[in-house]
Amino acid sequence: MKNSTGQQPLVTSISVVAEPPSLQDNTADIDRLRIAVRNKLPPALEGRPVVVPFTAMAGLSRRFRKAGFVGNALVNVLPHELQLVDFQQDISDNIPAMALDLGTTHLEATLVDLTTGEIMAHTHAPNGQMRYGADILSRIHYAEGHDEGTKGLVRLQQAVVATINEMVADLAIQAGIEADAIRALSVSGNTTMVHLLLGLSPHHICREPYTPLVGSPDPFSAGEIGVGINTLAPVWILPSIGSYFGGDLISGILASGLDRMEKTSMLIDVGTNAEVVLGNRDWLIACAGAAGPALEGGVAKMGMRAGPGAIEHVLLDRKSWRLQVKTINDQPAVGICGSGLIELVAQLFLAGIVDIRGKLCRDTVAGSEKRRAFIRERLIEGEEGLSFMVTPAKESGHGKPVLLAQVDLDAMMRSKAAMYAILTTLTSQVGVEFSDLDHIYVAGAFGKHIDPAAAITLGMLPDLPLSTYIPVGNSSLHGAERILLSEDARLRSLDIGRKITYIELNVNQEFMLRFSGSRFIPHTDPALFPSVPVVRTEDFP
Repeated sequence: MKNSTGQQPLVTSISVVAEPPSLQDNTADIDRLRIAVRNKLPPALEGRPVVVPFTAMAGLSRRFRKAGFVGNALVNVLPHELQLVDFQQDISDNIPAMALDLGTTHLEATLVDLTTGEIMAHTHAPNGQMRYGADILSRIHYAEGHDEGTKGLVRLQQAVVATINEMVADLAIQAGIEADAIRALSVSGNTTMVHLLLGLSPHHICREPYTPLVGSPDPFSAGEIGVGINTLAPVWILPSIGSYFGGDLISGILASGLDRMEKTSMLIDVGTNAEVVLGNRDWLIACAGAAGPALEGGVAKMGMRAGPGAIEHVLLDRKSWRLQVKTINDQPAVGICGSGLIELVAQLFLAGIVDIRGKLCRDTVAGSEKRRAFIRERLIEGEEGLSFMVTPAKESGHGKPVLLAQVDLDAMMRSKAAMYAILTTLTSQVGVEFSDLDHIYVAGAFGKHIDPAAAITLGMLPDLPLSTYIPVGNSSLHGAERILLSEDARLRSLDIGRKITYIELNVNQEFMLRFSGSRFIPHTDPALFPSVPVVRTEDFP
């Protein structure tokens, strides 16, 4: 397909036909090329200076002359200038560029053809920084450790660049190209991850008044930080707003189109934190809070990210009292991811095995003998107290039972309460009711796998028609792809950063009150969840 954005990609090819030098016209080769390019610029690019980076001069002039002054100039399209970086005698079939979701634990990338908009390859990898710290805070401490000095920061940067370069090699192999042929890179990540990629100290990010060193880095060349694509490839980092609102959420706004919608909608992205944006084309308000770890496998003992062997769907037949689980790739169960955890707890609540406080109940009196037998078989006492056995050891992929312990359930209850409190606090700031929302876009693995009905049952998401909820996949990556393909998206990313209002929940008393009220299933006020049935064990067969 052709690039349907109708916008200038980050790198473009301009066809050039220039007169060879003569005694009548002995204009220097580079100047001759610059003039020829300037004369062929499309209207959208006119008026910007055409510059030639110093490191490009020698090769550029040599290739221009060798081609007989006829061919195609490659130009980096930057906001305030056009960089003339290469010249090719023949028209390239494609211009590959890399979009990167710079995650704390995992990185995901695609190779995009800037001439067509097509995805040429896709890859992902664990973040090499994990060996220096599993979370953001531990990496910040490692970066500034007294015994390491600046070495900690250097090691963190080298680790993530090494991971990126492994992904570059994989993408190039998949696409059948050389890594040097990759002409641009867009990066979407949280504020701390961007600092660590750029080798900038994250010291002030976690200290009052929580001020990063940079929010909107200017574009630079890939070679400057050692990324193994074309050394003159422009790197576009999506802007951040303060310490906790990163470019990954700006990407989500771009991918969902929230900033261009006439009606008010919401975007929810659950990762290390739950990040939420509310608004439309006229205004945007956002906040972030710690509602993610239990859902992303960071708290529950048997919790894991969405991957092979992770239980992603759970159904409990309350007539036959049989539990059905589905794992990713249909592999033997080795753990449970966020969507599976939510469905499991919702099913156990509807079965009267988890009460409104989020506590496991060993009720072996009510209901039929099948129900009582199910509870006797599945609820077991262990070192950590009462647990629910999701998968027996003989059916698992590691020879151990997959358990939901009460401590895991408690962590999930805190996450679900935080999620609903975040959403209600944000809407209350602008006087918007949930019923006023046109759509709720749910991003990431959380959005891809979650069953909104189960989340509503738990009181995690508001009780709205299921058609309100729209999964948008990895919106961080999708936004980065748009950055590569569209100058409009690049300018929008900067504009979004300027017009959004950020609410700090850490000092918001209203949030704490709402959090307390949300620590029940579905809520202390069941009228907020009319579709969730009242559970009575005497009604079970």
